[in-house]
Amino acid sequence: MPRYAQLVMGPAGSGKSTYCSTMIQHAEAINRSIQVVNLDPAAEHFDYPVMADIRELIQVDDVMEDDSLRFGPNGGLVFCMEYFANNFDWLEECLGHVEDDYILFDCPGQIELYTHLPVMKQLVDQLQQWEFRVCGVFLVDSQFMVETFKFISGVMAALSAMVTLEIPQVNIMTKMDLLSQKAKKEIEKYLDPDMYSMMEDSSVTLRSKKFKKLTKAICGLIDDYSMVRFLPFDRTDEEGINIVLQHIDFSIQYGEDLEFKEPKESEEDPSSSNYDELFQDKVDG
Repeated sequence: MPRYAQLVMGPAGSGKSTYCSTMIQHAEAINRSIQVVNLDPAAEHFDYPVMADIRELIQVDDVMEDDSLRFGPNGGLVFCMEYFANNFDWLEECLGHVEDDYILFDCPGQIELYTHLPVMKQLVDQLQQWEFRVCGVFLVDSQFMVETFKFISGVMAALSAMVTLEIPQVNIMTKMDLLSQKAKKEIEKYLDPDMYSMMEDSSVTLRSKKFKKLTKAICGLIDDYSMVRFLPFDRTDEEGINIVLQHIDFSIQYGEDLEFKEPKESEEDPSSSNYDELFQDKVDG
C-alpha cells in the first residue's frame, strides 16, 4: 500500500507549525493517525510530538558557530538542508517501512528552497521512490493578503513552488481566525480570485506603465489558466479544517486503497429496508 505525505511550506511566520498542530488535533478527533516530521533545523519548539526531527541530524546554531564556515542564519539554514539532502538514509531510518503512513513534513520558511535550490525537489523525488504520494501545502498569512499587490506576490510564491516541485499543491490562507468580520468579507475575493477585476480595482495605484503591463500579463496568465486559488484555514472551525483535509486527501488519493466495509444490518435505516417493495407497489398501483 502507498504512504502519504504533505509538504507544509510557506514563508516564515505563515503558520506552518500551527497548521501541523491543528491537523494533529483534528485527526485525533476523527480517529485518524497523522504524524509530523520537523525539517526546520532552526525550529525552537512545538507543542506536538514528532516522529523525526532534523535537529537530531544538524542544527543551524552549530553551523553558525563553526569558525570554518562562518555562515549567517540564511546561509546556515541552506547548508543544513543541503547536508540533509546528502543524508536521506537518516530520514529513511526514522520513517521506517510502515504501510499507510500519513505524515506532515514541517518545512523551513526560506523561500529560496522552493524557487531555485534543488533540495526540496530532491526530497520529493526521494519520498516518491519510497512509495509516498506527496502533496504540497503552501501557506500564506491572510493578514498579509489584504492588498492586491501583496496578494499577487503571494500567488507568485505559490506558483514558484508548484513549478519547482511538480506535485499536486493546495494553497491555503492561514490565520483567518485572527481577522475581523470586515476583513474576512474583504478577503473572500482573494480565495478564488478574478484577476482582471482586481487589476481594474487597483489600476489607480499602478503608476508605472512598464510594470503595469507586466502585472497585467501575470494576472492574465493566472486567471486564464485557473492556476491558483486558496482555501481559508481557521483553526477554530472544525468543518473548515475538514474541508482543507478533504482537498488534500483527494489530491493524493488517500483512502482509495482502504478496504470498503459493508454496513451492518443492525445499522440499516428501517424506513429504507423495504424500499424496493414500496417502489414496486407504486408501479403496480
